[in-house]
Amino acid sequence: MTAAIDELMDFDDVIAAFHPVMGMEVHVELGTATKMFCGCPTTFGGDPNSQVCPACLGLPGALPVANAQAVESAVRIGLALNCSIRESSVFARKNYFYPDQPKNYQISQYDEPIAYDGHLDVVLGDGTTWRVEIERAHMEEDTGKSLHIGGATGRIHGASHSLLDYNRAGVPLVEIVTRPIEGAGERAPEVARAYVTALRDLLKSLDVSDVRMDQGSMRCDVNLSLMAKDASEFGTRTETKNVNSLKSVETAVRFEMQRQAAVLVAGGEIVQETRHFHEADGTTSAGRRKETAEDYRYFPEPDLPPVVADPQWVDSLRGTLPELPWIRRARIQEQWGVSDEVMRDLVNVGAVDLIIATAEAGASPDAARSWWVSFLAQQANVREVELDNLSIAPEEVAEIIGMVDEGKLTTKLAQQVAVAVLDGEGAPAQIVADRGLEVVRDDSALQKAVDEALAANPDIADKIRGGKVQAAGKIVGDVMKATRGQADPARVKELVLEACR
Repeated sequence: MTAAIDELMDFDDVIAAFHPVMGMEVHVELGTATKMFCGCPTTFGGDPNSQVCPACLGLPGALPVANAQAVESAVRIGLALNCSIRESSVFARKNYFYPDQPKNYQISQYDEPIAYDGHLDVVLGDGTTWRVEIERAHMEEDTGKSLHIGGATGRIHGASHSLLDYNRAGVPLVEIVTRPIEGAGERAPEVARAYVTALRDLLKSLDVSDVRMDQGSMRCDVNLSLMAKDASEFGTRTETKNVNSLKSVETAVRFEMQRQAAVLVAGGEIVQETRHFHEADGTTSAGRRKETAEDYRYFPEPDLPPVVADPQWVDSLRGTLPELPWIRRARIQEQWGVSDEVMRDLVNVGAVDLIIATAEAGASPDAARSWWVSFLAQQANVREVELDNLSIAPEEVAEIIGMVDEGKLTTKLAQQVAVAVLDGEGAPAQIVADRGLEVVRDDSALQKAVDEALAANPDIADKIRGGKVQAAGKIVGDVMKATRGQADPARVKELVLEACR
């Protein structure tokens, strides 16, 4: 028995009756040049099946060789998550049939992962810290990609046929698995989002992945169950697969809490299954029955030796860890002199690292902050992407700010340049040159425009001559319009007042 989508329980009633229990599984595609067990490139967006070989296609006689850079990245991730690093970890075969898995098994790790027993402390919106316990971080290979053709939703249901692209098959992954997250109550959706946000920031600082959730290089599977307030055992869990934005992680947790509660209160049972998340309306729908570990028939991968992590090598990698994002933010906050509340707001909108990078590229911190949390945040909302997925680099924002500081652009013109960069028209300097957007500096040209505006508005000119300086705004506006916004408004006002003396 299941509840219809519109039969969700009120969230407050869910909290009154149940304890939510979460488990997060985050898959991170590593930024290596080649795949996990072969030499094929990992470039995103290549022509379908153009980046494959006998090894990643699982053809007979092809043998895997572990990617050393991927192993190093996995160790650095484990260290940053406060994990213990296993001196000898083992690859295993995870057996299951799925069309986008060409071997009919996945090379992964099971009972002897490379990193285990860690934690990540995350900061919630009100400044409180929540510790998320990490059970394991293990290495594995990614699957291919199925493209379902002919249906209305892009899923297999209703499709006339499916195409398979194996370019992604074999791309190195690290899967980070939490222990059950209990006790969050009404804050469970917030804790889930804060954890994935902190994890993304950490991985980005390690430079092991571009963590582009929109491109699938970081994907989150959300496990959730509800436990009645008087129960002593966890409820049956569902696993919402491949949630690909921070907002969607929060939405998926909240929806599943309300959906499962409606089913349970109506006398139904929760099915242990995978579920699909739908970005359009924030709902989930049933996928397939969820297997147990026994169903995968794990056994040691016979073609790969154990991965030996020498303690001295691990210690040397520990020394390569960068300043952790939250420590860096505390340092930057002190340098900038901003309050805890302001810094939390910047963190919540995902702007801190962007502002820091823009300031490091030459902009003032105040100008960088203004651009990212106002104009560019608005652009992100309009384009329905996360702020750090906007198609403009901090260096480009710093370049635009520099043009404003130098007087080459007005703020309005600078915003036009930024929009053009976001639309893929090129670099800021090239856009300014191509569009002829630089501020007009020729006083003779400006004076001509001022004289024409005054002549067209004799009543306004008389008011200015009579001492009503604020009336000059009308003339300045006309001149700005005549010059397509390329005049320096402060200089125009000076010329207007000089002309009316």
